[in-house]
Amino acid sequence: MKKMKQRRAYVPGFTLIEALFATMLIGLVIAALAAASGAFTMANGYGVDLSTAEFLIEEIRGRTANVDFDTMLATYDGQTFSPPVDLTGAAMSDFSGFSQQVQIDYVESGNFANTVTGPTDFVRVTVTVTKAGTPISNTSWIRARLIE
Repeated sequence: MKKMKQRRAYVPGFTLIEALFATMLIGLVIAALAAASGAFTMANGYGVDLSTAEFLIEEIRGRTANVDFDTMLATYDGQTFSPPVDLTGAAMSDFSGFSQQVQIDYVESGNFANTVTGPTDFVRVTVTVTKAGTPISNTSWIRARLIE
């Protein structure tokens, strides 16, 4: 008589290898989500700082827009405002970690990229905003002496 092969009954569930593999995949997904969350938080923080810096630069631009050319040179060249100042000159203590630095350079009338040592009718105003000593943003614009 022939011996019959016995079949193993199918047992529902996962094998140990399948369970370990699933656990490993879930762990990798959780680790990736945690890393992405940290990266998004850092990017969001930098975005907030950059927006604040641009706001503070515009405050200086507005503050110097209606000031006489020679008064602007005498008052703002080389100045650092910490805490930053607003359009009226009032200190903004809510932004105490930031500072505004103003640099004014004479430029050639025919080529604004060239800085010159002598007085001209054109200057480049550069404002740099820093947070805790680290530069966040800077912007330059040209200002002309108006002849009346």
